Amino acid sequence: MSAVLLAVFNEYMVADRVRVNLVRDGFPTDRVDLTAACDLGRAGYQPGELQRTKCVQYFRTMFKTDADRPYVEGLAERVDTGGAAIITVHPRGSIEISRARQILELANPVEVRHRELHRRTLSGAAARTSRPWITHFWVEGLAEAHCFYCWLFDAT
Repeated sequence: MSAVLLAVFNEYMVADRVRVNLVRDGFPTDRVDLTAACDLGRAGYQPGELQRTKCVQYFRTMFKTDADRPYVEGLAERVDTGGAAIITVHPRGSIEISRARQILELANPVEVRHRELHRRTLSGAAARTSRPWITHFWVEGLAEAHCFYCWLFDAT
C-alpha cells in the first residue's frame, strides 16, 4: 500500500482549487484525485451501479482495515449526498508529503486523514532535496563541456 493523504472539504469549488494547486506545485495528475457527487473522479470507474457503492470500493482501496470500514462508509455517504468533496493525494517521499500537507492545510479542510506516510518504499521516485539534481550535475559535472550533448557525445 502506498502513502495517502485524504482531505475532506464541504465545498466542491474549494476542493477543486486545492486539486489545481497541487498539480501546479508539481504533483502528477495521476497522484491527485477529487471525489464529489458532481465529479466522481477515479471512483466513477469502480464497478457497481450506485454512486455510493463505487465510492465505498474506491476508498476501501486506501483504507483497508476493518476498523476503517465505518469511516469509508461515512465518506461514501457524504459524497453521495453532496455533503463533501474529497481530495486524495498519493505523495512519494518526505518532500512531497510535506508539500501536500501544506497545500491541503492552507485550504482549511474539515478533516485530514493519512495512511502509510511512514513508509517510503517509493521515495526514490521523488526528489531527495528541493534543489534540482540536473542543476547540480550541469554545473559541477560539465565544467569543461559546452553543453550536456557535447559532454555526452564527446568524440575525444
